[in-house]
Amino acid sequence: MRSYNADLTPPWKKSTPAPTVPADPDLVVEEVTTGFCGAVIRCEKTAEGPTVTLEDRFGKHRVFPMTPSAFLLDGRPVTLVRPSAAAAPQRPARTASGSVAVPGARARVARAGRIYVEGRHDAELVERVWGDDLRIEGVVVEYLEGIDDLPAIVAEFAPAADARLGVLVDHLVPGSKESRIAAEVSSDHALIVGHPYIDVWEAVKPSSVGIKAWPRIPHGQDWKTGICRSLGWPENTGAAWQHILSKVHSYKDLEPQLLGRVEELIDFVTA
Repeated sequence: MRSYNADLTPPWKKSTPAPTVPADPDLVVEEVTTGFCGAVIRCEKTAEGPTVTLEDRFGKHRVFPMTPSAFLLDGRPVTLVRPSAAAAPQRPARTASGSVAVPGARARVARAGRIYVEGRHDAELVERVWGDDLRIEGVVVEYLEGIDDLPAIVAEFAPAADARLGVLVDHLVPGSKESRIAAEVSSDHALIVGHPYIDVWEAVKPSSVGIKAWPRIPHGQDWKTGICRSLGWPENTGAAWQHILSKVHSYKDLEPQLLGRVEELIDFVTA
């Protein structure tokens, strides 16, 4: 009769301690109990003990305690430990837009091309997130105080192959006044794009501002004043905007519908 080993303990739970491995950024491991596989994003200290955040190939994040033998590395159990400051590789610094920062880079001489936006708030928001990138690329952003005269403005600029013009328009949706004005512009060297929001305020994620959603303001009311009233803010739209802008720290605080359009304009003007 064949004899069987009575020890049915899983290999990672046997008495031999698993080797310790520094949780260096980008190390790919699998969490034993859930099977979640991902790359190390960061390690943190908590009241319950150290934790590690993993990111899977779909961009999903999960946080796990760094308990003994809790992870598999190349199929073998390991105990993750916080990397030493000296040994931990440093990830490239990022700009607010998510681009790799270029330490010590000087601003490029301004290109002949430009990016126009509707108003001062739009310009300040673009500067807040893309300012470092724009200076390196030599792209100047100017605001127009509205686009009612956009066809004439574009004609006066006279965009050319070496002086492209990009324009960011608020509320560029089918049937809107803005869409009709944009349709009047015809130039191979001018690109008119826009976001669907009534004002660029709405392009800031509500969660970043600390509200559940941007209120719906009845047609005919001043939109910004209505927002202040609905949220219980003082009816000072300048102060309200500064409060909103102070909550924007990076591209993560903005809606994708704005992010994509600004990136598109930068690519167009610098092509």
